[in-house]
Amino acid sequence: MAGQEEEHEGASVQEQLIEACRRNNTELLSEILEGKDDDVIARLLNTTKTVMGNHLYHEAASRGNYEIIDMLLDQPGFECDPINRQEGDSPLHSAIRWINSEPPAQREFGNELVDMMIEAGSNTRIKNKGGLTPMQLVDPRNTGLKDLIAKHEYALLNAGDFVNADDVTISPNDKPLKNNAASYAAHDNDDDDDDGAEFSGSDEEEKAEWERRRKGKK
Repeated sequence: MAGQEEEHEGASVQEQLIEACRRNNTELLSEILEGKDDDVIARLLNTTKTVMGNHLYHEAASRGNYEIIDMLLDQPGFECDPINRQEGDSPLHSAIRWINSEPPAQREFGNELVDMMIEAGSNTRIKNKGGLTPMQLVDPRNTGLKDLIAKHEYALLNAGDFVNADDVTISPNDKPLKNNAASYAAHDNDDDDDDGAEFSGSDEEEKAEWERRRKGKK
């Protein structure tokens, strides 16, 4: 313990946090956070960065430090998807880069780490500066990890209530729906006041319809 105290003597809180995340040192992290308010903890963990622009989560994920990541994810207000400066990676990108660099024997452990990160809220659809999602970084030989991410994406896509296709009737005059979620929202809001509506700017047909409704209300 004395050696540890000497090692960190004179280091700032931020430097100690980086050290704890790099070395998977949960004891040091506990000591740093002890007695601090939730707001202070969240600010420290979410704003501390290395000179290379990595957040604490990136430092831990890029080394596969499961224990420290598990502890970070338990902290109040912890940000799951900070973006680093160099590659524009999220911590999930960093974890997958680490898994790719490890021997096949580490894949099962690495996949468990990714599973925990996604369960805690990591977004699988974030693209880095190279335009790649975490899934697109996965080594093609690691089919288990690809399947794992695909399972989470499918669950997220299908979250909420399902509609039985046999219960849906479409009249001959109905136009095909390009996007179920958007279409149901449009139908639900037909009778609502559109004066406060905003146009998303994503589709010319939507823009025309939006303009028509605005004029019809005047």
